[in-house]
Amino acid sequence: MAYPGYGGPRPQGAGFPGMQQQDPLYGYFAAVAGQDGQISADELQRCLTQSGISGSYKPFNMETCRLMINMLDRDMSGSMGFPEFRELWQALNAWKTSFLSYDRDQSGTVEAQEMHQALSSMGYNLSPNAMNAIMKRYSTNGKISFDDFVCCCVRLRALTDHFRRRDTSQNGNATFQYDDFIQVTMSM
Repeated sequence: MAYPGYGGPRPQGAGFPGMQQQDPLYGYFAAVAGQDGQISADELQRCLTQSGISGSYKPFNMETCRLMINMLDRDMSGSMGFPEFRELWQALNAWKTSFLSYDRDQSGTVEAQEMHQALSSMGYNLSPNAMNAIMKRYSTNGKISFDDFVCCCVRLRALTDHFRRRDTSQNGNATFQYDDFIQVTMSM
């Protein structure tokens, strides 16, 4: 028998009473997942908006939602089941905590130095050139919103995961074929 999150049909009946009782997060998931037991990008956007994870910030844009799904979409279905959603929720909470701790003026944005500190606290040791590239890509007038912060974190995590799989000697060097590079970057 296949279960949601693993590409199969959702069991019939009362749903997953054990899962509902064990994990309050399941309610957010089940409210939008539908009968297929999977959440698409638009369902994820709606679910995260309803949950209030973005606080007083505006809802996540659709591109960020697609990236979040791609980051955890191990079966390449374009959607996520409950285990993937739970993992995403944990990552989002960590990113929100980091964002809030570096948004010292509570403006809803972080500036370049705050962004560098936030990423450093997450274990990313980025050069000034890499930080400049991040600021150019994600900032508006030198400030990064929560949505763009999450988008950046998702991309950094996914790119780092892809890089580590190819850095077989764990020395900070990896070899990519052009087609492989395009596949990795286009899935981000």
